[in-house]
Amino acid sequence: MRLKLLLFLLPLYAVLITLAAQARTTNAALFIACEVVLLGSLGLAWQLYRGFMQPIRLIEAGTAALQAQDFNLKFRPVGQPGLDQLIEVYNDMLDALRQERVSQHEQSVLLERLIQASPAGILILTFEQHIASANAAAAWALGMPAADLVGQAVAALPAPWGGVLADLGSGQPQAVRLPGGQTYRAAAAHFLDRGFQRRFVVLEELTQEIRAQEKQTYEQLIRLVAHEVNNSIGAVNSLLGSFRYYAPQLAPADQADFTQALDVSITRNTQLADFVAGYARLVRLPPPAPHPTDLHALLRDLGQLLAPQSAQQDVAWHWELAHAGPLFIEADSQQLTQALLNVAKNALEAIGPGGGHVWVRTTTQPLTLSITNDGAPLSPAVSQRLFTPFFSTKAGGQGIGLTLVRDILLAHGFAFRLATGADGRTAFQVELRTA
Repeated sequence: MRLKLLLFLLPLYAVLITLAAQARTTNAALFIACEVVLLGSLGLAWQLYRGFMQPIRLIEAGTAALQAQDFNLKFRPVGQPGLDQLIEVYNDMLDALRQERVSQHEQSVLLERLIQASPAGILILTFEQHIASANAAAAWALGMPAADLVGQAVAALPAPWGGVLADLGSGQPQAVRLPGGQTYRAAAAHFLDRGFQRRFVVLEELTQEIRAQEKQTYEQLIRLVAHEVNNSIGAVNSLLGSFRYYAPQLAPADQADFTQALDVSITRNTQLADFVAGYARLVRLPPPAPHPTDLHALLRDLGQLLAPQSAQQDVAWHWELAHAGPLFIEADSQQLTQALLNVAKNALEAIGPGGGHVWVRTTTQPLTLSITNDGAPLSPAVSQRLFTPFFSTKAGGQGIGLTLVRDILLAHGFAFRLATGADGRTAFQVELRTA
């Protein structure tokens, strides 16, 4: 528009100047008058040009500011009513845009901080079902840094997460049990992003709630059973013992059978009382009394205790200790011995009578203990229920061994994990603390 205006004015004034020049020789007064008019017209044209160009410059500057999303540029009134009204509308629009952007930024920062601080894990997915972002709780649950999770496909996550989250439908939460004994509830939902649905997954840890409910349930059950069984067994064994006095009154051929029947009945009753007492000990597990404990000495004693059974099963033990000397940790030695004894016996039972190997390994950086066996691997279905009370894969198993191990280790604050690796070996790993 500037060029068109100049192309319009320059030829026009060129013609007028030419005409005025022709009057210079014929009529001097007319020439002077024409020159005065031309000068006045040029001054007025310049003022009109400046007035015409000023709103154009304002529009150019405003357009550039909007393109750069710079909402801090504002214009001052120039004294022209129409242009001042435009400037006022423009400045009000910039104020509204700046306030909206600040508000959106504050809300975005607040939402991001809330997501990061949330105790529940949150995974936001892309349209292709890849992880776009993950908060700290989700990274902790999945056992991977949040930066490593970004960009991964949900189905490619380590087991058991990958299979569960890939098939997770909206409004259909599923429980996920991890090899470390933790229990999570995974739920999927969606939100609209630019008119399209995007999914997100919430991982809520239920470990403490489930353990509290489990403990409350089996405490009541065990107390009831123990009370009834103990009351009955004491009276029944007393009566059976009294029947021994009648043995001499029987025929000599019947006395042996009679006495043997009484002994079997008393023995079975005693075993039943011990069976119930095992559950009662699980309920009445006292808090640990930590003290400096030599872990290496404890493990060697454990190996000697299980040496006869290991030799009978042809199981070889391999010791890969961090060093030959003592390794002190802060633990209740009696409870920790009981827990590790259960773990080692489970390893021998997994190997079976066909022979195998057990590896006992300790490290100091970080401080860990692992007991690994090359017996039968854990199936995914069994892994999901390993630390469930009363669940056992052994015929006649009580299902309290791993539950007792779990309660002892958690009471000490030791994290643990039981899983079968890619090499087919099953490892029970514990993260310890030094004394």
